[in-house]
Amino acid sequence: MPKIFDQHNRTEAAAVQQIVLSSSEIDYFNQLVPTINDAGISSKSQRLLQSFDQYSADREAEIEAICNINHQGFVSSVNQLLKAHETSSALMTETFSLNQSIQSSTDTLARQKRDLVDSRGVRQNMDEATGALQDCLEVLRLANQVHDLLARKAYYSALRALDELQTVHLQRITQYKLADMIQKSAPATKRLVADAVMADLNTWLFRVRETSEFLGEVAFYHTEQRRTRQKDRPGKFTALINCQLNSAVVSIADEGEEFDTLDNDDVQVDFTPLFECVHIHDTLDHTEKFKADYAATRLQQKDLLMPTSVSLVDSDGSSLSELLEGIAGFSIVEKATMKKVPKLRSQAEVDGLWDSMCRTAIALISNALVEVTNAELLLKIKGVIALFIQTMSVGLSIVFFAVKESGLMSIQTWGYTVDSLDTFLLTLFDKYAELLKKRFSDDFQEASHYGSPPRFCLLIVLARLFQPMIICQCQSINQTKLRFPCVLPFSQMYPLCCIDIRNFLNQFYFFSDDHFQHPKIIDETLKSSLDELLCQNVCQSLVDRLSTQYLGQIVQILINLEHFEIACEELEQLLLAARSSASAGGPVVLSATEQFRGSKKTAEKRIFELVNSKIDDLIGTAEYNWSVYLLPYLAEFSMFLMDNFEQCLLNYRRNASTPENEPSNYIQTLTRYLSNIMTTVLLGLPTEIKELIYFDALSHAATMILSLPLSSEVKSINPHGVAALSKDVQYLTEFVDTLDNPILKENLDELQQTVSLMQAESCDDFYDVATRNKKYGRVDALNGPVLLEKLTHFVQSPAKADKFTALSSRFGIKS
Repeated sequence: MPKIFDQHNRTEAAAVQQIVLSSSEIDYFNQLVPTINDAGISSKSQRLLQSFDQYSADREAEIEAICNINHQGFVSSVNQLLKAHETSSALMTETFSLNQSIQSSTDTLARQKRDLVDSRGVRQNMDEATGALQDCLEVLRLANQVHDLLARKAYYSALRALDELQTVHLQRITQYKLADMIQKSAPATKRLVADAVMADLNTWLFRVRETSEFLGEVAFYHTEQRRTRQKDRPGKFTALINCQLNSAVVSIADEGEEFDTLDNDDVQVDFTPLFECVHIHDTLDHTEKFKADYAATRLQQKDLLMPTSVSLVDSDGSSLSELLEGIAGFSIVEKATMKKVPKLRSQAEVDGLWDSMCRTAIALISNALVEVTNAELLLKIKGVIALFIQTMSVGLSIVFFAVKESGLMSIQTWGYTVDSLDTFLLTLFDKYAELLKKRFSDDFQEASHYGSPPRFCLLIVLARLFQPMIICQCQSINQTKLRFPCVLPFSQMYPLCCIDIRNFLNQFYFFSDDHFQHPKIIDETLKSSLDELLCQNVCQSLVDRLSTQYLGQIVQILINLEHFEIACEELEQLLLAARSSASAGGPVVLSATEQFRGSKKTAEKRIFELVNSKIDDLIGTAEYNWSVYLLPYLAEFSMFLMDNFEQCLLNYRRNASTPENEPSNYIQTLTRYLSNIMTTVLLGLPTEIKELIYFDALSHAATMILSLPLSSEVKSINPHGVAALSKDVQYLTEFVDTLDNPILKENLDELQQTVSLMQAESCDDFYDVATRNKKYGRVDALNGPVLLEKLTHFVQSPAKADKFTALSSRFGIKS
């Protein structure tokens, strides 16, 4: 057991020895901590402490042994050291006393020296303070001078003085707070300068805005003067007739008329405040900020310039003029600013404001157009807008200079694009064309109904009353042979419509005066509108009246239609001559010409219908005794019904057995009717139309007369009936002979040959083809046999038993 214990003690002792002999502190703790930890875990803490105590005791024993060996030498050394200490203490005391003596003598000297240095420092400080004070006073003087210059509005001089103060004078007093204060106040002073110059600029901008309308009015007046000169030039310079107002040629012609819109007797716009403001902000290096502020200010002024609405129906048209004059003045200032200060206003900014104002103006005018119902008023509106366009539009791509005795003279041009305004003029033109068409539609309608129905020709008393009726050289009337008073073939409607047509043409082309870039559209719209008015309001109104039963009215309508057809042909040539060079080539064709021509045919047919209807009525009264039992008179039929049968039969036998020696009443009335209408109602018609009416009337009369014996009601034809028919045909033939027109006589060939066939003793010639072609070539091959079958060669006296058969034959009653 003791051995085991000793062994354990040696183990702890070795561990303690190893810990103590550690080479570093880290190594020391790395060995100590695990050893303590192991001792705590294995309950060996007491033995470990004993090992440490034992090691400590061993070391102390070693130290004590060493000290015992050198103790005597140590004691002697200590004694020597004590003696040396005493000697040094005595020397130190002597030294301290000597030092106090020297110190007392040097204190007086140092005090005197200090007083001298202090006096010199005070003198130097006084000199420095005096110089500093003078520098500060100079700086203060310059600072006050800056504010004085600012008060006198010498802004650039104030900035120069401030810059000199900062870069030169403040450098001498940088060590003083005054320099720091003035240096810190310099930005505020610069802001004062910038604010003051901006205040002056805002005042200038306000005055410019107030002057803009008057400036635009002056520019408009100058453009109007240029218009007047341009209108007066063609008489002297024919080459300028087709030149536009803003063309290069016209601008060169205006070289002698020097005029500055911005500087004249009426208005002067001084750009000095703007130049000064730009220069000040360039000096302050605030150019971009100033550009932005100036652009924002001009944008606000533009918004203030534009009203919320505009009136186009005011009596003097001032509302529209004020709007456009304000826009013109504002834009002129903008363009002048861009030219005078290119870096301040760019082309894009100026054009942006211009486009914005143009859009707003167009919107305002468009909204107000609904109130305009008068074409003349709309023409005035277009004139104001055209004046605005010509004042502001692109005239020349460069600026020309003309040499005068006084020097060089520039020709101004504002050079704004006016495409949107030119396009808007198309809208105005559409409205103008619509109003014109509506107004002239009413005028044409009134003219077409003037003196309705148009049954009378026009009486012209004075020659001067004839001139307004002529659109151009009228081909249908020989004006040189007219003697007044005279009667013209057309009615009052025709000259009224001619006057309306002339006014309509003039009104349309009035829109192209001064400025209009779309002449082709005017030509096309005029043609279509004129076509529509002539077709719908003139031609159709005449055609609608053809339903009347008055032949004279229809004849007058036909005459009017013929003159309108001629007028349309002349209008086509007039429109072709007035057409602009921009329009497509080729002839001008009005559909109204063809419509009048077709309506004329309709009127002719209507005349044929009425004449033929009258012929039908007259031939319907014919009474031929075809049958031996036919009662010729209705009065006698009444007597028959009144039981006067014997007297009726007596009269009938006398009439049936004796042929008529005179032509029938209907044929005489028919010829008188044809003769009368040709010399009265149809007198004003052209000869070819009258011949055509004669031809058709005679042809129809021959057909209707021939249909009498061919009627299914006629069962038999006696010789007396044929003789009466032959007498009437002969009378009609003699009437046609008096007309001296062989062509008309051909219409009676079939009727004459048919009557000759009915009077022939033998019908064999008709059935012989060769003979028939010679003698009866015009007789219808089907009608001839029918008539020959009905024909009888005797007159049978009526018997009493078949008296009612005669009655049934007279009225077509089937037995």
